[in-house]
Amino acid sequence: MEKQILDYGLVPAGLLLIVGYHIWLLFRILKFPNKTAIALNALCRTCWVHAMMEDVSKNGVLAVQTLRNSIMASTVLASASIMLCSAIAVLMSGHYGDRPFGVVFGDKTALTISIKSFAILFCFLLSFLMNVQSIRYFSLASILISVPINMMPHPHNLSAEYVGSVVNSGSYFWSLGLRIFYFSFPLFLWIFGPIPMFLSCIVLLLMLYSIDVGFESPGLDEVYPRNGEGAV
Repeated sequence: MEKQILDYGLVPAGLLLIVGYHIWLLFRILKFPNKTAIALNALCRTCWVHAMMEDVSKNGVLAVQTLRNSIMASTVLASASIMLCSAIAVLMSGHYGDRPFGVVFGDKTALTISIKSFAILFCFLLSFLMNVQSIRYFSLASILISVPINMMPHPHNLSAEYVGSVVNSGSYFWSLGLRIFYFSFPLFLWIFGPIPMFLSCIVLLLMLYSIDVGFESPGLDEVYPRNGEGAV
């Protein structure tokens, strides 16, 4: 019973830390975008799209090749996610799905082992779907960014701002898929007990914090006012 208490206490605590951090990060993006890497990256991508579309005949090949690299990154992550899903499904359907792996300090019941396996499977499936959406947006952007706007009949709604929003949408889905992929590591360590899972959540939060809000760019105040207007 004492070992089960660890699962009931540490696992929800680790999940609340992850969820609470991302709620706080969303609030920070909306209210203080100049202090987040997400806002800076979105602004840089928008400026890049404007630069590429100024002269499509000159920059078209470079733009498409750059977006192709992003498509390849999303494809690799999606392929890894679906392959891991297949491996976990095989383990769940075989005789390994009803017994603990290695040394486990925590709940070892068959129900808990099934919950752990299903959580990891769901995590990889969600990461796969996010990366598929990312590929969809990047593929669309690779077509739109090479369209000569000055040769299109008027009126039309195609602009650099619209293409930039498509590129940013692809990047957002890729980031979500990558973060979900990161979250699979604490879930995987949960197989060996709630203590490794909780510790890995803390390490993951420290890593994400250093990536997301480890700097401040005062120059973004002119683009992203502090009242949240224009925030990504």
